Amino acid sequence: MINLRLKRQMQTSRGPEWIDLDLSMASGGFVSLFGKSGAGKTTVLRMLAGLIPPQEGRIEVDGDVWFDSGRKINKPIQQRKVGFVFQDNCLFPHMTVRENLAYACLPGHHDGIQEWIGLMGLSGLEGRKPHQLSGGQKQRAALARALVGRPRMLLLDEPFSNLDRQARLELQDEIMRVYRKTRITMVLVSHDLWETFRMSEMIFVIDRGRITKNGSPDEVFVNNDLSGKFQFTGEVLDICKEGVVNILTLGIGHQITKVVAGDEEISDLKVGSMVIVAAKAFNPLLFKI
Repeated sequence: MINLRLKRQMQTSRGPEWIDLDLSMASGGFVSLFGKSGAGKTTVLRMLAGLIPPQEGRIEVDGDVWFDSGRKINKPIQQRKVGFVFQDNCLFPHMTVRENLAYACLPGHHDGIQEWIGLMGLSGLEGRKPHQLSGGQKQRAALARALVGRPRMLLLDEPFSNLDRQARLELQDEIMRVYRKTRITMVLVSHDLWETFRMSEMIFVIDRGRITKNGSPDEVFVNNDLSGKFQFTGEVLDICKEGVVNILTLGIGHQITKVVAGDEEISDLKVGSMVIVAAKAFNPLLFKI
């Protein structure tokens, strides 16, 4: 179990504001901190990593106290064993992909570098420097570097925001594959509703330094209100078989909704497909676009 009680002043476009939150999350889960820019999400992530200290509070991970203002405990990032993937990848520009991974690798574990290069789809690119890579390749290299050190927790600070839609979906798939394989705790910071819904098991909505809502993706985002005649476009976030029907979770504008569809309607659909949903006599019709 991971318990955070954090208090720290932050500077925002609105002036000084306080982060003041208390939350618990299960170890080995995929958790997202969701909210608008300036809400305090990244500051929370940096306090968790040990990059900046809370002014007051406590951080405890599986019984290990990383920070306690009352007891003057503040373990450095090296002792917390966290991996960190930043928005701008932060690769060393003068090093190759392999050299970047070797820098982060634990002594005696360099034999694992090639495995992570292969797992992240970087085979053949290990001799290239960051300026010779695409945006998606850079983030894959940054992810491999964060994981090669065998962290107990992976922190993801909006790692998809600089990528195009296809590269974003591919990297999300890679991270979820790594998560299912390793089951290390992952904490994602995002203001993107779709990626947060798609990847998370637990979501904490943060606004101006406070938690305003938390729960599963369905509990936080899904709007179950019914509407009459409509037609809209959306993105397929999830496809789930329930008995003889399929339940599609769609991202529509700034809302999440669910639609029942037959096998023929979804035969050429997958997560990431764009669709049109239209109503006829209150029965939704689904068309791929």
